[in-house]
Amino acid sequence: MGNPKQKWTAEEEQALRDGVDKYGAGKWKCIHSDPAFSNVLHSRSNIDLKDKWRNLSAANQGTGTRSRPPKPKLTQDASPASAPSTNIRAPAVIPVAPKPATNHVKEEPVKETPDAKIVSRSSNDTVGLIFEALSASTEQNGLDIGSIVSYIEQRITDELPQNFRKQLGARLRRLVQQERLEKVENCYRLKKSSLVSTNAVIRKDSVIRQPLIPAHLKINESLQEAAKTAAYKVAEAEEKTYMAAISVREAERYLKMQEESDAVLQLAQEIYNRLHNNEALIVT
Repeated sequence: MGNPKQKWTAEEEQALRDGVDKYGAGKWKCIHSDPAFSNVLHSRSNIDLKDKWRNLSAANQGTGTRSRPPKPKLTQDASPASAPSTNIRAPAVIPVAPKPATNHVKEEPVKETPDAKIVSRSSNDTVGLIFEALSASTEQNGLDIGSIVSYIEQRITDELPQNFRKQLGARLRRLVQQERLEKVENCYRLKKSSLVSTNAVIRKDSVIRQPLIPAHLKINESLQEAAKTAAYKVAEAEEKTYMAAISVREAERYLKMQEESDAVLQLAQEIYNRLHNNEALIVT
């Protein structure tokens, strides 16, 4: 992006003012992409433009009618005498000039709404913004550090530290070492495994809850099988009890028959003995 310590030239300051007049304050990426300004500001980063514009705005507000460097012509319909004085203060009072197209005027308030802006970010939030920027990128090789800085810069209201770019580079290298990102030439992009893990985290609840339904059904089936088994055991026990009762009755009948047989045998033995001894047999 260039050396941020290089002194600003009058031509660069004029190009910055013209860019702000055309696109509005905060549209540093649009100013960079405009061929009318990129040739002059190609060595300045978005952070450089932001810091320089803040200094120019503070100087304009503090000095009041102090004139700025040459090239005061900002609008075509402004008179030559009034152009240097009125248009110098215009960027500080009105961030968005009336000339930009309608789509540019609508984009700025959308990005500055509380939902899109982030008031304060921690290191973890910065990592989240890195993944957010890489996810939104359509480039095959991903984004370079400058593009990631521009993306984060547009979504953070707090001032970034001077060594933010260096800290971001160290954090990107650490993410590459953790195999969460991969480096392609001078760009960084998401690894496919990271996308898969992200989708897995998003579907975490469904993955965990799916086995609960079959397990519940298995428990019900086990209870039903246990009830059937218990009923079968009870019926089997009742049948065995019934058969045991029949066996007892049969045993009692056989015992009675044996007693009767013994009595008949004893009677026959007495008859035989009497007949053998020629004793009289009395039949009743």
